[in-house]
Amino acid sequence: MLEQVTVIGAGVMGHGIAQTVAAGGIPVRLYDLAADTLQRAEASINDNLNLYVQQKALSAEQKQQICKRIQYTTDLDDSLLGSGMILEAIPEVPDLKRQLFEKLEERCGPEVIIASNTSTLPLSTLIRHAVHPERYIIAHFINPAPLIPLVEVVKHELTSESALQATVNLLNRIGKSPVVLKREVPGFIANRLQAALLREAMALIEQGVADAPDIDRVIKDGPGFRWAFIGPVETADYGGLDTWKRVLDNLLPDLDKGEKAPETINRLVARNDLGAKTGRGLCSYEGVSVEEQLQARDTSFIKLLQMKQALARSQGS
Repeated sequence: MLEQVTVIGAGVMGHGIAQTVAAGGIPVRLYDLAADTLQRAEASINDNLNLYVQQKALSAEQKQQICKRIQYTTDLDDSLLGSGMILEAIPEVPDLKRQLFEKLEERCGPEVIIASNTSTLPLSTLIRHAVHPERYIIAHFINPAPLIPLVEVVKHELTSESALQATVNLLNRIGKSPVVLKREVPGFIANRLQAALLREAMALIEQGVADAPDIDRVIKDGPGFRWAFIGPVETADYGGLDTWKRVLDNLLPDLDKGEKAPETINRLVARNDLGAKTGRGLCSYEGVSVEEQLQARDTSFIKLLQMKQALARSQGS
């Protein structure tokens, strides 16, 4: 059983993963090159946990215990001491990840598992020159990592069964819902499905069918409402496959088949209208506190997570 985990990269995903592991009762060393990034990470974790205390998802004492399990360091060697698994969450730059893996190979025994949080890069290309390819795996957390249960687990043909099992066991231990892909595919599952939906949403906007807020309302109050408890495959089964055959036969020829980012997004990116972080994107955020909106989002996620956990407990009893 893993008794110490290292998280490398203290950005949004990295500090969220560290918080998640610590909340699962496992000591974590969070490493980053920049001391100020670690300071921001510690402040963000503290703010996140305060929100959970406010929502009665944690007690003040539980929050303190979680914080005590996280150590922050700019010393890579120090971060690796005693760790049985390394969770890498640095930027999606292949060369950076490969350089990091080379350093880890020099410093870690072959029994240490190295899991990447990459959301797009094939593991097979990242570990092409690895000395111990059998210990590498992908554990793709979804933002915000402490609240979204799903973690996609992707192995390659050389990943050992012991590395796979240890990764799945860790994720179960910290309360996640791991899904192991049967084979490597670009974008894994979640991002492929999200990309397909966003492509059609953008096509509807560009065709003048609806504006962005109405598209979001349709998903939040329609399919997204039921997807919290039954997925698209179950939805098809419950609706009747004969019915869905007719739906697909009628609709698929008319759906968007674009192979590049939609022109609307291209224009907005060219103007540096990048969404919430710049104040304007597909929606406007002028005069709006994005921080308050994110807090409201996370509050809703906490309540949904609590409800799903309570439902799972009642069904298991």
